[in-house]
This record gives sequence, structure tokens and C-alpha cells, in this order.
Amino acid sequence: MRDAVIVEAVRTPIGRGRPGGLLHAEHPADLLARTLAELVRRAGIDPAQVDDVVGGTVTQVGDQAVNITRSAVLAAGFPESVPATTVDRQCGSSQQAAHFAAQGVLSGAYDIAIACGVESMSRVPMGSAVLPGSDPFGPALTARYPDGLVGQGVSAELIAARWKISREEMDEFALTSHRRAADAWERGEFDREVAWTGQRDESIRPGTSLEALAGLKPAYYDPAIAERFPEIGWNITAGNASPINDGAAALLIMGSDVAARLGLRPRARFHSFAVAGDDPLLMLTAIVPATQKILARAGLEPSDIDLYEVNEAFAPVVLAWRHEIGVDLDRVNVRGGAIALGHPLGASGARIMTTLLHAMEDRGARLGLQTMCEAGGQANATILELL
Repeated sequence: MRDAVIVEAVRTPIGRGRPGGLLHAEHPADLLARTLAELVRRAGIDPAQVDDVVGGTVTQVGDQAVNITRSAVLAAGFPESVPATTVDRQCGSSQQAAHFAAQGVLSGAYDIAIACGVESMSRVPMGSAVLPGSDPFGPALTARYPDGLVGQGVSAELIAARWKISREEMDEFALTSHRRAADAWERGEFDREVAWTGQRDESIRPGTSLEALAGLKPAYYDPAIAERFPEIGWNITAGNASPINDGAAALLIMGSDVAARLGLRPRARFHSFAVAGDDPLLMLTAIVPATQKILARAGLEPSDIDLYEVNEAFAPVVLAWRHEIGVDLDRVNVRGGAIALGHPLGASGARIMTTLLHAMEDRGARLGLQTMCEAGGQANATILELL
């Protein structure tokens, strides 16, 4: 049976998603184009050989409208014959892009594909795709959930309340994320994966402390929501949630037979895939059934996985996942996660996979599992096997 392998993976440094941020001045199509160009340069392949480019972007409006992945492919100087498409599975968009690309290789539909993602949250703010006066849900969905759904920050508060996760636990987790990310940069662990020499992820705060984090105010308090959900403790802050960011990442995927023919070294193979849905009110908990599903499908136990990457959209999401799966946090987000590194929505799946691949190589880890929560109560999960 044919396999699908990763030959190359690269990402930008992650910029703060605001005017004046590291990547704000660059159009997101150009940002992704530079990443794609660097990917094929590193691999040493002719981009004309690429069968398809599958990209993830969440807010597909404004500068990110009209199939931004195709715009980036052309802006990168790829031949006009190389097609591209843009997918949306919310925060898991570029992880889903990697699934689609790898599954296309596995099926024989592709020999070579690129999975990628981009998000410029400073230029295209989150939520701007919902036009004033529009209803993205429709009356049937509203009828199914007559009490109404809530935003992700409130969902994170509900998760913290349900799993009895304290403010102190969340802040300690956030502090660990910043320390791990800062230490990884100091040790040069991101040097291979980041395309821009001399630039670092902009949201890391190496000097933060538990005292500083404890002083931050709740970010999502709403009196009406508080009345509806009296169990909420209002402990989600800017310090224990992921920031707003800009960034891009890309992976070169092909069959190992193709890699052999081209003289390229396969670095990891796609071992297993899963997607799952869960309660859209809690919204961010589907990483639990997604992890359980992919482990069962692969015939593995949590202890069989050497390294985990669980997207740090909010600290209680990862802590609740840890409670249900029973994994030691020493194996989770070993180079820090989105709370420190940043979360440029559509780019995060490919960014995390790029980081996971390099961490597996540096640590000699055989198996790595990546999962991400997604708006609407969904999650992707992927297992990579180091070659």
C-alpha cells in the first residue's frame, strides 16, 4: 500500500496580529508565497512537479478572499499549471489541508502535494467574514440550540468550570508555555523550521511570572452570560489564552516511492488520521474524542505516543484533554504552544505539524500526535511516524 511522507516543512516566525507587528505590512498572499517558495527551494524540487496545493485560511474575506492559496501559488512564481484550493475547518484548517494532501497521495490522486496555511489577523480581523446583519447559523440551527451558543472564550470558561480547573493551574500552564518557547529559541531548536533568519516569534514573554499573570483581568466577563452560567469562575485572561497573530507554514508531502525517484529523504510518514465532533456549546472539547478515535484506529495507547502537540487555544482546553487522556504534560507541547508562540488561525495546523516534525527528529521520537480544537465543536487529530 502506498504511503504519504513529509519531505520538507517550514514556517514563518509568528508576528503579533496588530499594526506594527512583525508581519503586518506583508499581504497574506505574499506571506504564504514566500513560505511556499522557501519550501520548494529547500527541497530542491521543480514546483511544476506539484500536483496540488491545499491551504487553510479561516477568515476568507478582504485580503484573504478569492482562494488565497491560488494567489500565493502564483505570487510564489510557481507555473500557472499548479492548481490550489483553500479549505476552512476553522482553527484546524491547515491541519485539514495536510490530511487532504496526504490522503490524495495515499489514494494515488497525487504524487506530490503541498499543505499550507496562512492568517493575517492584523489585516483581516477574526470575525470580519460575518457581515453586519447576517446570520451565519440559520433558523434550523438556532431552533436546535434555542438557548444560544457562545463565543470561544465563554466555552473555555465552561470547560474550566466543568473540569474544575483553577486560575492558578491555568496561569502555571501558560507560564510553562512561555518558558518552554523561550528556552527552545535560546537552544536554537526553532532555527531549522523558521524561514526568516534572525527573527523570532513575537508573542513570547520570557520575563513573565505567575504574579504578572495573576494580575490580569478576566477577558470575557459578560453579565448576561454570568446569569445564564453561574458556575463560571471568569478566569480566562489574555495571559492564559492564545494571542492574535500573523503567520504562515507549509509542508511538502509525497509518496515515498516518489521521494526515492527524486532522491529526496522522507522524514516522517502519516500514520493515522481522525476528525471528530462534540458539543458546540463547549466547542473546544472535540480534541478528546478525536484523540481517542485516532488511538483506537491506530491500535495504540496514549503511552505509545512519544510527543504530543495540543493547540493551546486556551489553557483549560489542554488541561481538560490531559485529564481525560491521562498524558504527562512533559510530553505535550515540549517547545511551548500557542499561548506563547501564537495562534495565526489558518496557519496553526501546519505550524504545529512543522514544529512536531522537528521536535520528533531532535528527540528521536518515533510517534507524534497532533490535535486541535475548532469552532463549532470539531477537532482534527494526526499521528506522524518518524522515518
